[in-house]
Amino acid sequence: MNLTKLREGVPQSRTSLYRFAQFTTLSIVFLLLAGAAVKSTESGLAVPDWPLSFGQVMPPMEGGVFYEHGHRMVATAVGFLTVILAFWFWMRDPRSELRKLGWIALVMVIIQGLLGGLTVLMKLPTLVSAAHACLAQAFLLVVTFMALSLSKGWNESEPFGASRRLTYWATVTTALIFVQLILGALTRHLNAALVIPDFPLAFGGLIPPSFTPEIAAHYAHRVGAVVVSLAILVTVVMTMRAAKHRPDFTRPALLMILLLVAQLTLGAMIILTRRHTHPTTTHVVVGAVLLAASFVLTARSWKFVGTKNA
Repeated sequence: MNLTKLREGVPQSRTSLYRFAQFTTLSIVFLLLAGAAVKSTESGLAVPDWPLSFGQVMPPMEGGVFYEHGHRMVATAVGFLTVILAFWFWMRDPRSELRKLGWIALVMVIIQGLLGGLTVLMKLPTLVSAAHACLAQAFLLVVTFMALSLSKGWNESEPFGASRRLTYWATVTTALIFVQLILGALTRHLNAALVIPDFPLAFGGLIPPSFTPEIAAHYAHRVGAVVVSLAILVTVVMTMRAAKHRPDFTRPALLMILLLVAQLTLGAMIILTRRHTHPTTTHVVVGAVLLAASFVLTARSWKFVGTKNA
């Protein structure tokens, strides 16, 4: 690693730290997949104790135990990776804000582990389970930014003149996606995925004839999907117009479109397949990657979009 360049605040992109940060980010996505599989298979209480599993470090990996204890094993591995990442940033990166972010990521993964334990010990309370799911998304964004901050494009690209509206729209879109994921987590942990049994209508109409907390969460998630889709489309169109010669902008924008199509398809499949495990689990992971892609576009727009105000 070129320490002279690091001291200038421009870390080289192809360093061991950059690759490790990327690997940690991918590991978090895999952790989200493992966690989603636990809920999709209703295996959250397959192991009734915590932090051990039936009083053991490694119980027989059978039935729901495979999903629940497997999730714990992946979470432990991600925890160790985060410890290494935080200390590595502290030792090698001169930017104080990135060193602080490493410690924030470490605190987040510790809280995430405690919330995971509480979900088991308290028998899957909805709010704790949903908080556990949402914190995982925020944790993914923090580590994603740490990896992004080491990339070649982040440290060597030049700002360009474009309307700040792109930045604002990207920011709003990322916030809306995060809210949508919160609504999705509530829908999942209220076991409300099928309370509205038809799609695309709701009980044969545009609005349900009556509301319960479960129906309200599910319907809000559907309405949120429409709002988020429109926001993504506007942001992508603005990006393609304002930054059409910047691959660091157009790539995440086009990825967002692909992920949006996949996410809407998976959402419909959950209803049509009566909550089959595969689309239900994949829906969570694709939502997380969509959030990360929008976040990357937002972060780059704040750093590189130039001076125009309108």
